Amino acid sequence: MPMQREQHDTFFHSVHLEKDLCKGCINCIKRCPTQAIRVRNGKANITKEFCIDCGECIRICSHHAKKAVFDPFDIPGRFEYTVALPAPSLFGQFNNLDDPAIVLQGLLDIGFDDVYEVSAAAELVSELTRNKIAEGNCPLPIISSACPSVVRLIRVRFPSLLELMPPLNPPIDVAAAAAARIAVEKSGLPREKIGIIFISPCPAKVTAVYSPLGMEKSEVDAVFAISDVYPRLLQVMKHDANSAAASKSGKIGIGWGGSGGEADGLLNDNYLAADGIENVIRVLEDLEDGKLQEGLEFIELNACAGGCVGGVLTVENPFIAKTKLKRLKKYMPVALNHLDGVVPDGAYQDFPIKYEPVYRLGEGIEENIALMAKAEELMSRLPDLDCGSCGAPTCEAFAKDVVCGIAKEKECIHLLRDYLHKLSNEIGD
Repeated sequence: MPMQREQHDTFFHSVHLEKDLCKGCINCIKRCPTQAIRVRNGKANITKEFCIDCGECIRICSHHAKKAVFDPFDIPGRFEYTVALPAPSLFGQFNNLDDPAIVLQGLLDIGFDDVYEVSAAAELVSELTRNKIAEGNCPLPIISSACPSVVRLIRVRFPSLLELMPPLNPPIDVAAAAAARIAVEKSGLPREKIGIIFISPCPAKVTAVYSPLGMEKSEVDAVFAISDVYPRLLQVMKHDANSAAASKSGKIGIGWGGSGGEADGLLNDNYLAADGIENVIRVLEDLEDGKLQEGLEFIELNACAGGCVGGVLTVENPFIAKTKLKRLKKYMPVALNHLDGVVPDGAYQDFPIKYEPVYRLGEGIEENIALMAKAEELMSRLPDLDCGSCGAPTCEAFAKDVVCGIAKEKECIHLLRDYLHKLSNEIGD
């Protein structure tokens, strides 16, 4: 669903609800990992403070009422020079692809002036992470900050784990900074006339561009969806054509497109890789409880099943796409990008990511404790069935909604039934 940039603000979320299409079913409230969705008055509502833009509601909604917003394809016309930043997962969308250069040339053929692979920047981020671990001056295990949904999940649900995320920006920001610098040098144009455009597999990365964490402003000027670019590429891609754009990525960079690829870039075995938001939450809970094995150095977490190839803005089955990436990188060199003692622009965050207490019931500690006590008292009267008929995902979430004044007790059909029985008995007496 294309969206103009000027509509974005500090509360921007890529995941968007079209209420006209919503039927009021409760599938989405059960799927949301942060309990950001409620069904009220027959329509779903997304609480923006809780949403992490993982796209699970888009995936589960059979009525297509949840959509991802991204920039329209005509936006390059606003710039005199445009650079495409293809995500590594883009290369896993095509059948029989034996050279990334074919896709890169295709991007030039559909109107871009230059291409900078995010996978090239990913190799630099992998090396920075290896150096962090080797230096031994940071707490272990390091949690990757590459998946924006995971970062936002930790920010609101697992604040004690924030210290395990190093202040490294994801590859998209490193790639955008390098692409902007090279474009200014090549074109001779001022930066404001150059468009750096990321081709994204998921809504979380759209949100990370327009509402970034850890940095003042992203160098990315617009975000396209892979699903929007893919059919245009198919029309121009030719396997026998001479490409003017050679790929500058190796196995490590291309591997970032699928789950486990980032961890492989560490070149050691002391890691854990998990994909799928439920599995991610389980790993984070175990890590918080101290259940994970000692000696673990790195944790790669991807909200989407299969990694970035499983994003809701892709077109190929994620597991097929992951296999395609594996075949594509089979005969590639390990890496084509190295730090050589230089830290790239955009590699480090401008400021640390802080805990966001969105689940706190009250403003102060005393009010929060008082409201929690009320919620627990109400919980003792609820059936603990988590049926969802009240519009909340669980009985606990419903109890908190009631004490916060955004729901009423009688919206629980079980409490309503008990009330009606009591009323009936009183009338009979």
